[in-house]
Amino acid sequence: MAELDQTALSQPAQADTQHTARVIADDADAIAAARALAQRLGKEAAVRDRERRLPHEEIEWFSQSGLWAITVPKVYGGAGVSFVTLTEVVKIVAAADPSLGQLPQNHYGLVDVISLTGTDEQKRYFFGEILSGKRFGNGFSEKGTKHVLDLKTRVRRDGDDYVVDGTKFYSTGALFAHYVPVLGLDDDRKGWLAYIPKGTPGLIVIDDWTGFGQRTTASGTVVLDSVRVPASNVFPAHRVSDFPTLNGPISQIIQAAIDAGIAHAAIEDTLTFVRTRSRPWIDSGVERAADDPLTVREIGHLHIQLHAADALLERAARTLDAIAAQPEVSEDDVARASVAVGEAKVLTTEIALLASEKLFELAGTQSTLSEHNLDRHWRNARTHTLHDPVRWKYHLVGNYYLNGVKPARHPWN
Repeated sequence: MAELDQTALSQPAQADTQHTARVIADDADAIAAARALAQRLGKEAAVRDRERRLPHEEIEWFSQSGLWAITVPKVYGGAGVSFVTLTEVVKIVAAADPSLGQLPQNHYGLVDVISLTGTDEQKRYFFGEILSGKRFGNGFSEKGTKHVLDLKTRVRRDGDDYVVDGTKFYSTGALFAHYVPVLGLDDDRKGWLAYIPKGTPGLIVIDDWTGFGQRTTASGTVVLDSVRVPASNVFPAHRVSDFPTLNGPISQIIQAAIDAGIAHAAIEDTLTFVRTRSRPWIDSGVERAADDPLTVREIGHLHIQLHAADALLERAARTLDAIAAQPEVSEDDVARASVAVGEAKVLTTEIALLASEKLFELAGTQSTLSEHNLDRHWRNARTHTLHDPVRWKYHLVGNYYLNGVKPARHPWN
């Protein structure tokens, strides 16, 4: 049965001014925290997937670790980690459990929206909330529209407040969130983001996600029925695309890091199974599956593809870091960033799908038994990589290098 968040009937949660979550100090601290968390998350990841057991406890471990706050700027008390570190953190967590790795993907992008468009007062308030362990979900996409930016949700000004009406889907993290940022259009069709506290009257979050992969993200429905939001919680989202910013490439590089994490996990499970359970093919003339020359060849190919994807991912992150360090970001900078991330996204998508499919070919029939639940890697890879079509990444990259066409500025580039 779908899980309905009935807290919509209660009063909005009050701000917590105390730092209850651990505060990450720097990049090295973030990597260490991610590795420690991944050890905990990985232990029952397969069971959570098989039983579709929503990770209410595990997500508390995650946000209390301080990792959800690592992109808060240093001037506001955060670690302000590099994009190289951010992608590595996401990849580490996603390798342990890609559903949990996906939950903060929109959160990090929403932190960037605050940095780009918020007033100093808004930044101090919301960055304080994040540092205390608060989480953002999302209410962006909708079903049944012409395309992803054809939004029916409306955000209209009413006195000192805004009023939000609409229905969202693919709302990853909303069920677990302290705030559900909702994207809607005003009468001039400009985009606004309303950061709606959990418990606000008229906000209803429904767990009706039935995707065969990423099962525990609860990426279902958010209903907004005349939801009243104070103006201090509303941000001009249109500005992140109206002007050159890195918000789109940031969103995309996090997606790519999740896919890279899935690939790492699939290859690790392939190695373990081949070493400990698989049998060599009868014509190979060897005693162990790990010595089968054709299997060895395929393992080599997978690692070459994986390392190429990792390298392009790191290269893209370093590109973002270099651009972010500049006094201003130009249209050319954003285009260069989008192309670098697009190249990485192609390879992380392809290795996630290849590795999760090759697992069965190399490990053998026994690997398909439900007790191992190894199909979760392919289900997760196939589901998550549908976020945006990689065929358009090839077009984006080719059009840039051949015709000098800059990618359109939006969250999918």
